[in-house]
Amino acid sequence: MKAWQVGGLGEPIAVLELKDVPDPVPGPGQILVRVLASAANFPDVLMCRGLYQVKPDLPFTPGVELCGEVVALGPGVHGHRIGDRVVGGVVLPHGGFADLALMDVATTFPAPEELDDVEAASLYIGYQTGWFGLHRRAGLRAGEVLLVHAASGGVGSAAVQLGKAVGARVIGVVGGPGKKAVAEALGADVVVDRHEEDFVEVVRAETGGRGADVIYDPVGGETYLRSTKCVAFEGRIVVVGFAGGEIQRIALNHALVKNYSIAGLHWGLYNQHAPAAVADCHCALSSLVTADKIRPLIGERLGLGEVAEGLQRLADGKTVGRVVFDAQAGR
Repeated sequence: MKAWQVGGLGEPIAVLELKDVPDPVPGPGQILVRVLASAANFPDVLMCRGLYQVKPDLPFTPGVELCGEVVALGPGVHGHRIGDRVVGGVVLPHGGFADLALMDVATTFPAPEELDDVEAASLYIGYQTGWFGLHRRAGLRAGEVLLVHAASGGVGSAAVQLGKAVGARVIGVVGGPGKKAVAEALGADVVVDRHEEDFVEVVRAETGGRGADVIYDPVGGETYLRSTKCVAFEGRIVVVGFAGGEIQRIALNHALVKNYSIAGLHWGLYNQHAPAAVADCHCALSSLVTADKIRPLIGERLGLGEVAEGLQRLADGKTVGRVVFDAQAGR
């Protein structure tokens, strides 16, 4: 089979190579799938650079979430059948940027019928992250104000839709007029182009000076520090990631003085510590898909040969929505 492999660490465009490799064999608790689509995520970028908390042995194939068709079951695997269309996480080093991939049955779920392969491949990590961040960590309620950074990106676009689904008033922050139009189309009530406006002042104006009840931050750095200036009394800041490239230093006395909470979110830990909650979340997300309240925003559908360039565009912050390897693209 063909697979993109990382043989050394660095930028995706420099270290990814498309190679012919042996088909993987599923072990106990694993299934082998024909990859229908695999969405690119920032952890894929960080793994290429050697900067992610998960560091697969070299060489490895990135692509940490996918939609696939089950073609073989490992020893003792039950609950899945050959031909099932499924979504979920991969078993590294056999990721989704390949013809075939391995999945763990514990993190494999039925693909919603309402979504095509590319959309289904984009439902797992971004929306699970948004669900746990907004509901379990922040307790977002109807009528509250939610501020979402990088609102037109893969993670941010999911948070915008999930915020609207619960009945929150959503303020999105983006970089550029094209991205602003995307966030508006997603349903954000107010969209701030950070190149043209100060989101702190906009939030204060939109809330009568009170601030945002929940701030969803996958960017970090200066974005986080400025967010502390517009968080409401008893507000919650959810730290999702550091796509901006800078890990901020937090002055905890500021949280004390303003009575706000800082909630960290490493969604992958729920697969270890609360797998039943992950399964329940997938059911909830599938119901929202059926109700037409959420649908992954697809920015690019890539053929297999385009994966390295697409992942580099994600690394460089030049994408909108999800960038997804589509096994049917270019065929």
